[in-house]
Amino acid sequence: MAFITANWNPLGEAFYRKTELYEMCWTLRDGLRDSLVAAAPYGGPIALLREPLRRSPSSRPQLEIYSASGVGIASFPWKSGPVVQLGWTVSDELLCIQEDGSVLIYDLFGSFKRHFSMGQEVVQTQVLEAKVFHSPYGTGVAIVTGSSRFTLATNIDDLKLRRLPEVPGLQGKPSCWVVLTQDRQTKVLLSNGLDLYIVDNTSCTAVVPPGLSPQAGSVVHMSVSFSYKYLALFTDSGHLWTGTSNLFTCLSVCLPVCLCIYQPLYLSLCLTRCRRPKSQQPSVVLMWDRLLLVAGVCNDTIQFPLEDPCVLIGELDGVRIISSTNQELLQEVPLVCQDIFKIASMAPGALLLEAHREYEKLSQKADEYLREIKEQSMLGEAVKQCVEAAGHEYDTNTQKSLMRAASFGKCFLTDFSPDQFVSTCRELRVLNSVRESSVGLPLTHAQLVYRQFYPLAIEICRYLKIPDYQGVSRVLKHWASCKVQQKDLSDEAIARAVCVKVGDSPGVSYSDIAARAYECGRTELAIKLLDFEARSGEQVPLLLKMKRSQLALCKAVESGDTDLVYTVVSYLKNEMNRGDFFMTLRNQPVALSLYRQFCKLQEQETLKDLYNQDDDHQELANYYVTASYKEKRLESRLSLLQSAVDEYNKAKNEFAAKATEDEMRLLRFQRKLDDEKGAGLLGLYWWLKLKSLAEKEEWEELEKFSKSKKSPIGYLAFVEVCMKCNNKYEAKKYVSKVTPEQKVKAHLAVSDLEGAADAAIERRNEAEMGAVLSRCSASDRLVIDRLNRARAGAAKK
Repeated sequence: MAFITANWNPLGEAFYRKTELYEMCWTLRDGLRDSLVAAAPYGGPIALLREPLRRSPSSRPQLEIYSASGVGIASFPWKSGPVVQLGWTVSDELLCIQEDGSVLIYDLFGSFKRHFSMGQEVVQTQVLEAKVFHSPYGTGVAIVTGSSRFTLATNIDDLKLRRLPEVPGLQGKPSCWVVLTQDRQTKVLLSNGLDLYIVDNTSCTAVVPPGLSPQAGSVVHMSVSFSYKYLALFTDSGHLWTGTSNLFTCLSVCLPVCLCIYQPLYLSLCLTRCRRPKSQQPSVVLMWDRLLLVAGVCNDTIQFPLEDPCVLIGELDGVRIISSTNQELLQEVPLVCQDIFKIASMAPGALLLEAHREYEKLSQKADEYLREIKEQSMLGEAVKQCVEAAGHEYDTNTQKSLMRAASFGKCFLTDFSPDQFVSTCRELRVLNSVRESSVGLPLTHAQLVYRQFYPLAIEICRYLKIPDYQGVSRVLKHWASCKVQQKDLSDEAIARAVCVKVGDSPGVSYSDIAARAYECGRTELAIKLLDFEARSGEQVPLLLKMKRSQLALCKAVESGDTDLVYTVVSYLKNEMNRGDFFMTLRNQPVALSLYRQFCKLQEQETLKDLYNQDDDHQELANYYVTASYKEKRLESRLSLLQSAVDEYNKAKNEFAAKATEDEMRLLRFQRKLDDEKGAGLLGLYWWLKLKSLAEKEEWEELEKFSKSKKSPIGYLAFVEVCMKCNNKYEAKKYVSKVTPEQKVKAHLAVSDLEGAADAAIERRNEAEMGAVLSRCSASDRLVIDRLNRARAGAAKK
């Protein structure tokens, strides 16, 4: 086991190792010099732009995209403006930030997707430096301009630019700066001479890191950890400060060593997650031209010589080191691996691994090792250690040794659950497949899908037994979305291929695939794909977006969903002129019928236009009859009825025409009676209805009737009729509506002596006061006194 620890390097109580991930497949003539390099996290792709500030139109820089193993994915000449920075989003989209503040976005395969600007003022002042960062809101971009102002966009998918306050005394760009995300806030930490500032949305605040003395000099390099929890500062005097990113806690201050008399080219924090609590302490990786140095929270360091220029990429559990020839991962050795492989280790896992080695040699020492583990009752723990350690190892032979040792130990356990062992076996087979140089991909199946290794992604999903809607269906959806972009195939061929491959897979929406086809300018293909969509509610919105409104209306009618039909009809009404709109509805009787029902309730005038458009004389006549009942003036009413008679005649409905003419004669006769009898006829109707409703005790209807229009018989009648039916409660409702001349009578009718007295006194009517007094008894002394005083006062005047 000594060979496994050969590349381990101690740093305090921990060990660090460099593991070679790939011998790079690319051929870079000039290495990584004079190039902008950006690598996506989690072992993602690498973008490289040579001589990014070259401005000669005859010799343009080349933008190249590679897999993590250096396999070429895309390459094209850069024809836009000078590039200041490259970066990757969380979904592996490449951001190219230009001097003029434009940010161009490309997909993994070099296809342009979209662009946005960091502000109009940046065009004049130019971008001096830029950084791409990841926050809780998504991928963000930060820039510093020639006017020494910072501008942030915390989420490029929901672009909201924030211009930060000015920094006192800052001329040009700062010595160094980083973006921090704390408590869901994004801030900038920068160095300007001997001063450090934190700039947020509203203020610029000077800060002093605890434990860093003024004699340490100016901060010339700074770096934040992958999780944005820790921060490292390097000064021009060679001091290295490490602490929390909120600058509240200092973890260590390393004193200058001879290596630090020159400023490093790169500074990166390395933090490995494992079980030992002290492993949560960060280490700092510094890189010079020919040297890589790892400094811990103590003054211990590890030095690695470098042969070629390199780029450091921070990861969740280490730092990737990319050179022109190979790629390595520098990380702390996981605790479980240290326990097993450390020389002279007596950990249960180490003993079990040794027992299995002796067993393979047919040596009786295997039994001795097993017996020692069993005596400590640690055989279950030994198996778990071997399984866990196998997951941390990159070498397949080491993985096999550990898993075989775990399988060997498992044979001597009766109640050991095999779930962890089985799942680790599956995961290792997947990991080893995607780590192949020809693939060079991250670990999750989602990232596999995005890189268009569809067969491999599907096999992984099935092998890991991921539910179809989370696994295979997602792969097929992504495959179909890419398939519709193939320009060398006809619409018919692509639609057929998608149908055959996708079929009825759960969770795959043909409307989503069709939407992608439409975005690519293939409208006919989108329509063909929508034919496979079973849900009309998904078909119709996209058809409307594609301006295929008549087809959308057909689909909505076929669905039988009235709400969907109304949605389409409403859209058509707003988009078309009235004539075309009506002609479209004539071809869809169901839609026309539904729209007529809507118009009857909401748009009466539109209903008339519809009947006119269709020459539907019968319905038009009915419309005029209905409209006549809403008219209060007799002349208007008769005019509408005459129009109805004309339309009935055109519809050859003699009975309806004759009945309408009779109605007109009756209205004229009623007017004549009203003129001769005054309000008598109408009053008679009100009396009859009032008595009828009261006798039936339909009090709610009676109240509605009283409010329908002004009563021609007044409201005292309502009071008297209600009292006659012994309902004082209802009678009181109408007392307030009675005219002042009848107020006293109304109050007396409901036995309200005080109210009657108030009304009589207010009117100063001697007769009414007397009428109230005649109804008072001896117990109504207060009312009698009030009335007598009022009568006396009226007599004096």
